[in-house]
Amino acid sequence: MDQTYKTGQEEFWAGDFGDDYIGRNCEAALLPARVARFSRMFAGAAPISSAMELGANIGLNLHALKVLFPDLRAAAVEINAKAAGELARSDWVDVHEASILEFQSDETYDFTYTSTVMIHIEPKSLPLVYQSLYDLSHRYIGIMEYYSPTPVEIAYRGHSDRLFKRDFAGEMLDRFADLKLVDYGFDYHRDPVFSLGDINWFLLEKQN
Repeated sequence: MDQTYKTGQEEFWAGDFGDDYIGRNCEAALLPARVARFSRMFAGAAPISSAMELGANIGLNLHALKVLFPDLRAAAVEINAKAAGELARSDWVDVHEASILEFQSDETYDFTYTSTVMIHIEPKSLPLVYQSLYDLSHRYIGIMEYYSPTPVEIAYRGHSDRLFKRDFAGEMLDRFADLKLVDYGFDYHRDPVFSLGDINWFLLEKQN
């Protein structure tokens, strides 16, 4: 793929740091907790038959969704070549090795989502991600990110300008008038059974 990037954050995740991230987040033990999260998220929603993840890494979230929805048609966008290669081993996933800031498609899905990805996007570029999540979905949008009522930058593994917290779901609800909040929740890192870190999740639905 083209090795030029719009932002420093993209270059960061496409390179060695993104490669190292794979090793820290590839444990099969993480799968049940993700299944539990999606079970809660879709408890009051309709079943889905297709999903697109923006920033999928090696696809643990997609594997968790497939446990709940075995006939799932899945697609993913991933900027890191090593992660995209690992994900491509799952022949039921349509993998696009690309930046989510540049990816375009005419396909739509029941469910589009990000999971701890928008926290690493340059804030000025977030409208591109919001628009992609919206355009690629014909029903549900999932946001699984660190939450803050006001935008804030925090240090990330010794790096500055690489992690940003804000109200991503609220900004999408303000931006797209036909979206409604279906449900939301919180994963606590001290959960004795399913620990995924302190992540807030939100499920939005298109009303058109």
